[in-house]
Amino acid sequence: MTVSDPRPLLGEPVSLDLLNTRWMSDGVRQDLLADTDGLGVWLTSNGLDERFAADATTLRHTLAARDALLALADAPGDPAAIARVDAVLGHGRIRATLTPEGPGEEPEFKDAAWGPAWTAARDYLDLLRTASDRIRACAHEACILHFFDTSRNGTRRWCSMTTCGNRAKASRHYARTKDN
Repeated sequence: MTVSDPRPLLGEPVSLDLLNTRWMSDGVRQDLLADTDGLGVWLTSNGLDERFAADATTLRHTLAARDALLALADAPGDPAAIARVDAVLGHGRIRATLTPEGPGEEPEFKDAAWGPAWTAARDYLDLLRTASDRIRACAHEACILHFFDTSRNGTRRWCSMTTCGNRAKASRHYARTKDN
């Protein structure tokens, strides 16, 4: 039996999706990675369930990666945060391969339990290379979600316009009309 992913924002790159395993619901912080069942849901949502086990060791390493990535997202360039992400990246590497389709790359791990954590950290590097200024935290004060801004002009502020964006607009409208 597969459990559906309960999080409000899905489909972000794997590194930001890992950050989004924590979210707010009715003012209460939720955490998908509170146990190995939640890790299994996250692995499945990101297509990693075929390669990696949802066990306690993998969960511990994945939580370490989430904390390291959050520290870096909150303080880009912070040496301590960089060192934490580098520590996660130290548990894997890319091996160049030749496939029938041409050149390729294959991740390798001394310990497969580091695989999901390393994959998320490696993905964050790719986002930094692509457009570091488009890695964003939602602008709503009660939201803790992150997203990669793919809007044409790069001005997206909300994780979701239908939830956080509308809440902010409604709040501003209420503030304007309350004073009248």
